[in-house]
Amino acid sequence: MKRSEKASRIMEMLETLYPETPVPLDHDSSFQLLVAVLMSAQTTDKKVNQVTPELFRRGPDAKNMAELSAQEIQAIIREVGLAPTKARNIVKLSQILCDLYNGAVPQTFEQLEDLPGVGHKTAGVVMAQSFGVPAFPVDTHIHRLASRWGLSNGTNVVKTERDLKAIFPKNLWNKLHLQIIFFGREYCPARNHDLTQCPICSWTATKKRIAEEQGSR
Repeated sequence: MKRSEKASRIMEMLETLYPETPVPLDHDSSFQLLVAVLMSAQTTDKKVNQVTPELFRRGPDAKNMAELSAQEIQAIIREVGLAPTKARNIVKLSQILCDLYNGAVPQTFEQLEDLPGVGHKTAGVVMAQSFGVPAFPVDTHIHRLASRWGLSNGTNVVKTERDLKAIFPKNLWNKLHLQIIFFGREYCPARNHDLTQCPICSWTATKKRIAEEQGSR
């Protein structure tokens, strides 16, 4: 089956399964989304959502967050992975937003990626979900599924992002990004996954890929 045919069928299935795609990280503003996505690296969204209510109560915007110390923030987010580094980045990021952008979140990839702790994936989520700019943020989970489904043979997330952007319609990138994440969580885990029983892997994965994953279990 051609990649384009796979992509069309996958889009239909994902739209049936997940017609609504709420952002899984709780937030009330683009600033709060930026901070939440920054914290989600190597941490579950569930864990981030557990610590952000108190964090955003203390620092609901860049101005208030910048007035907190890294130690205060670290104490609030201590259960999140890499908490010390993330706390320092949140303070620096908030100070820069106040100094350069009057507390607002910039609306370009370049400006976002210049902020401490903000990589391309984080910038893509903010651009897509806060500002509606077409993006296809690829994390390790989407990278894994794209490989399993034969949509990309990219050895890194940058190549996978290019492949997915080339095969899916631009107007659907933002929604598909979330749909694939939701599908991965419900049907397509990283470990102990039987590809032959998966609603998508069962017909997209090659026999070689199925054998490889079965052999690693």
